[in-house]
Parts: sequence; structure tokens; C-alpha cells
Amino acid sequence: MGIHIIAEFRGVNPQKISRAENLRVILDRIITKSGLNVVSSTFHQFEPYGVTAVYLLRESHISVHTWPEHGYMALDIFTCSNATSAFKTFELFLDEFQPKKVEKHVIRRDVNGEIESQNTA
Repeated sequence: MGIHIIAEFRGVNPQKISRAENLRVILDRIITKSGLNVVSSTFHQFEPYGVTAVYLLRESHISVHTWPEHGYMALDIFTCSNATSAFKTFELFLDEFQPKKVEKHVIRRDVNGEIESQNTA
């Protein structure tokens, strides 16, 4: 059915994740490079800073929640296309945000009820 990557990025540059307008440019670039297809997107700017961004994709979704005061970003990538696109997208996030520490969980979803989970830090 798909690959679901759930990740926590710590030690992210706060300037990249504080404001929706800055984050949108980076996320749009990642999604364009990944080859995924955007159906729609929405951003919510928290005050004084922090952003929630959600991209509805033809392949499923990407969501990002940021806490710039902690240099923290929560990332969710779910694609029902091939696994390669999910992992490529994740690598693009790593390249763009360059977190100092990453915790990643990979869930392989299956229509037959077989769920494989992999946790890496």
C-alpha cells in the first residue's frame, strides 16, 4: 500500500522553519525535486513563530510541524507510490534542513494487514 516515514529533526536552523513564507519555498523545492504531485497545500503561521504545513499529494501526503525556538521539526511523509520516492523525498529533506540529529521511523503499510516497522535514530 505504501511507505510512511515519520521523522524528528533536531538542531535545525530556526530561520528556515520560523516563518511560513520561508518554509514554503523550501518545501516546494523539495517536492518538485522529488517528482511527487501536489493536489493542494495549506500553511498555518503560529505567532510569534512556528509553522504547520500540509501537502495533499496525488501519492498521499507530507506534513511538517516546526518549533523554531527548539530547532525542532516533525516530519511525516506517506506515499502510496513506490518506496523509492518516499526515501528520495526524505533525503531531500535532510539535504535542505541539515538537522544535527534525526530520529526516523519507517512503516511499510500493506492492505493484507502486514505492517513492517523500522526505527532508526
